[in-house]
Amino acid sequence: MLVLLPPSETKRDGGMDAASLDLGGLSFASLARQRGEVMTEIRRLSRSVSGSMAALSLGPTQRFEVDRNRTVSTSPVMPALDRYTGVLYDALDVESLDAGAREFADDHLVIHSALFGLLRGSDPIPAYRLSHNSRLPGLSLRRHWRQAVTEALVATDSLVIDLRSDSYIALGPAPASAVTVRVVSEDARGRRTALSHFNKAGKGRFARSLVESGIAHADVDSLLEWAASRDIRLDRTESGVDLVV
Repeated sequence: MLVLLPPSETKRDGGMDAASLDLGGLSFASLARQRGEVMTEIRRLSRSVSGSMAALSLGPTQRFEVDRNRTVSTSPVMPALDRYTGVLYDALDVESLDAGAREFADDHLVIHSALFGLLRGSDPIPAYRLSHNSRLPGLSLRRHWRQAVTEALVATDSLVIDLRSDSYIALGPAPASAVTVRVVSEDARGRRTALSHFNKAGKGRFARSLVESGIAHADVDSLLEWAASRDIRLDRTESGVDLVV
């Protein structure tokens, strides 16, 4: 089982000072070439502050993000699950997991990064700035990642539970057998509305429940049976499952 998470724009600083990025040591080795090519474009873009600010859609107070990218190869690293912050990752709250749940999270939570492609939770990465809609001068992120990410997911031969946003799904659709989770609210008449901001918190809490259970589901039926036993409302739909919150 792989639980696919989107990344976050916001990231923690710091990390292990004695260690820096080792592209060859990251999970999903089949993405090594694509990672190297994006890194080359990041270094090229970072030569220009104004060009970086425009390409990365940064405001005046985000100048530090350019410096992060300039030093991405040499800055300290930390596990991906600790690097990302924001609503989803605050709800996931990996720092409060016990040792067994954290090990399960490192093995089964996969973050889809615009810079690195697919990352397992334990993969050590630096702070950086690159989003699904960033405009690199020498390549299109969507064309660059789309086929490679899909092929890497297919090769795992695992149930994929897809919690990504549509923008990251576009950078690498999951296999047809994947379960796409939509977070919705339901009114008294049974009408459902997809959530926006609270969508992230709902997905973070759902991912945490999956991790704490320690169950690597092999199929959708197993996932639905588990959810029912935990009073988590998951309803099968034509396009995946609805998580009703």
